Formats: sequence, structure tokens, C-alpha cells
Amino acid sequence: MNTLKTLVTAGTVAGVLALNVGAANAQDVKRDVQDIREDRQDIRKDARDVREDRRDLRQDRRELYQDRKAGDKDAVAKDRQDIRQDRRDLRKDVRDVQQDRRDLRQDRRELRTDRDVAEDRRDIRGDRQDIRKDTRDIRQDRRDLGQDRRQLYQDRKAGDKDAVKADLKDVKEDRKDLKADQKDRRQDTRDLRRDRRDLRRDVNQTREAYRK
Repeated sequence: MNTLKTLVTAGTVAGVLALNVGAANAQDVKRDVQDIREDRQDIRKDARDVREDRRDLRQDRRELYQDRKAGDKDAVAKDRQDIRQDRRDLRKDVRDVQQDRRDLRQDRRELRTDRDVAEDRRDIRGDRQDIRKDTRDIRQDRRDLGQDRRQLYQDRKAGDKDAVKADLKDVKEDRKDLKADQKDRRQDTRDLRRDRRDLRRDVNQTREAYRK
């Protein structure tokens, strides 16, 4: 029982830790999904800007060619200025697209880590429920075993061989059930420890993701 209380308390602390870093809940996942949607919109917008910049650059180059052919020096000077501006705009928009893609990759990482933390917390809640159920089953098995042992004592005292034989069979089954439930609780306890380790790992990954 003390072990169960220790595990439940430690699991609660891990859950509080996850809440303190602002991760592993539906709000975080929803925010990450919204960030990804906005990143994609930014990429589409900046990609359109890049295409527009390239069209402007091609147009200004054609005008430069025509003005040179016509010998219009003032127009040539203006065309060159327009081309320089087009190139600056193009470089800026290309950098924006690159940054948008980096933001998208980062937000996808955050979404994965937040979902992992949320899944770890669900697993831990399930493990706790399993352990509580196993503990109730073990208590019931022990009560059944105690009752059947008392019944066996009474039937032996009464000299009822058939009843004694049935009581021995019941006691054997009770012991088998008790061992099986104890085994289940040990396994669920191991699962809880493993899921708590996963939670700590994913919380740390979430912290790192938000620091970047």
C-alpha cells in the first residue's frame, strides 16, 4: 500500500511538472496546430511575393534592353535602379520563405513533443487506474482466501471429507488468483515507472523546443 501511495504521489508530481512547463495539454496542441497553419500561410504568401519579384525583374530587364536599344540614357539609368530594387526585394522575400520554413519545422517539432507529453499523461492515468484495480482485486483475493481457509478448518473439524476436498480446491484457486493479480500489479507498476520516465523525457524535449 505504501508503494502504491509513493507511486501515485510521484506520478502526481510529474503531472504538476508537465503543467508547469505549459505543455502536454489540449491548449498547447491547439496552439501548435494554429502556428503550423499560420506558418504555411506565411510560406504561401512569401512564395507569391518571390514569384512577383521575379516577374518584376524579368519585366525590368526587358525594359532595360529596349531602352538601351533606343539609346534613352535616362530610362536606362531608371531601369537599372529598378532592377537593383527588384533584386533586393527578391533576396528579402527568399529569406522570408526560408525563415517561414524554419518556423514550420520548429512548430512541427513542438507539436510532436506536446502530443507525446499528452499521450504520456494519458498512459500514466491509465496505469494508476490499473494499479488501483489490481489492488482492489488483491484485497478481494485475500478476503476470499481467508474465508476459504476458515471454511476448510471448519470442514476438517467436522470430518466432512468431500467438503474438505472442495475447500482445498477453492484455496488453491484463491492462491492462483492472488498470484496472478499480484503479478498484474507488478507489471502495471513497471509500466507506470516507464511512462513516468517517458513523461520526464518528453517534458525535457518540450522545454528544449520552446527555448529554441
